[in-house]
Amino acid sequence: MSVVAMAALAAASDIPAGAAYVDPLTYDVLGPNSTWYAARNTSTVGFNPTNNPSPFIQVFDPSFLSILGPSATIRSIASNPGFAFAHEAPIYDAGNNLLFFSSNDGGPLGYNGWYNNSIVSFINMTEVDEAIEAAGPGADVNVQITTLNLSDDVQMVNGGTGLYKGNLLFVTSGRALLPPSIVLVNPNPPYNTTVLLDNFLGRQFNSLNDVKILPGTDIIFFTDPTNGWGHDFRPAPMMPCQVYRFDPSTGQVRVVADQLDQPNGIAFTPDGKTAFVTDTAISTGFLGQTFPATIYAYDVDPITQAFTNRRVFAYSDSGIPDGIQLDTMGNVYSGCGEGTHVWNSRGTLIGKFFLNSTTAEMMFTKSGLVILDEESMYLVDVVAKGIELGTA
Repeated sequence: MSVVAMAALAAASDIPAGAAYVDPLTYDVLGPNSTWYAARNTSTVGFNPTNNPSPFIQVFDPSFLSILGPSATIRSIASNPGFAFAHEAPIYDAGNNLLFFSSNDGGPLGYNGWYNNSIVSFINMTEVDEAIEAAGPGADVNVQITTLNLSDDVQMVNGGTGLYKGNLLFVTSGRALLPPSIVLVNPNPPYNTTVLLDNFLGRQFNSLNDVKILPGTDIIFFTDPTNGWGHDFRPAPMMPCQVYRFDPSTGQVRVVADQLDQPNGIAFTPDGKTAFVTDTAISTGFLGQTFPATIYAYDVDPITQAFTNRRVFAYSDSGIPDGIQLDTMGNVYSGCGEGTHVWNSRGTLIGKFFLNSTTAEMMFTKSGLVILDEESMYLVDVVAKGIELGTA
């Protein structure tokens, strides 16, 4: 028996309940009459050759088992059908065991646009743990979320990270003629806000999307695509789609990467030497999935912190790779068209948390990995841990 076959056999026998092993050798050749060709011409159709009901866990490589652990399960922890309350900007406040997040800013179930703002909420993960214990193994729960009443300075939150010096660090897409911005929000009532940046030398940004802190520093990096214009809640863009560096201690802001169609998610390796940026241009394209749906890797220049040596890290086979997070083992997670996809540090797809719906973001908590799925939130009790995202 070959090494590959032995690994496949081990994966098939050792995977946790609620997961399925998808052996690449079984679908490398589909034949000329395969129905997958027509079905997958649109990125909205997920790849589920085992026909498992969702939600479930797909294992493409035995190494994914080290992320899952022996008893991984996936369950819904909050739901509000008809309202995309759980979209992006997840920030985990470990001290209070709260997960903050934003509703969809411009999507069809966000109930916002040129005249209406998105909302920021949190879910208490201690209450989630208690509800799960009471419900029993594998059962879904529906924990109440709490909505924050934020200042009007905070318009269309789409990205978040931290804690940043004790605060939630959000980027906003702006709304109508109100500018996109970087804003700090106190995680405790009354949730007072401080705007750090709302322009590039007098010019408004397009619609800020995601944000991360360079490890070991207080320096903020963020992406600026044209999503607001594409979703009709911002005017036509006036600058290229770019990635920026902002140093709050000096006020200096500058471009560190360009030549991207729609820069979206951003993340760093813990040593700060490599940056990842997702390009979600397929969401504005046509003719199937011919525009980028790609995660790019960059070297971070040790002197200037500019992003250099761009190369393809991974391409999403379904939807777009939106928000992006890393675990302590170097694996890369991104919200895509079927749920959350996971690649190892070399860019090999090793597994998916298959929800059969588009997700944008996810975040590690003490309870496991929380996936934001627009009208629902899911918890996967994986053994993997997220990297440190905040700064003192």
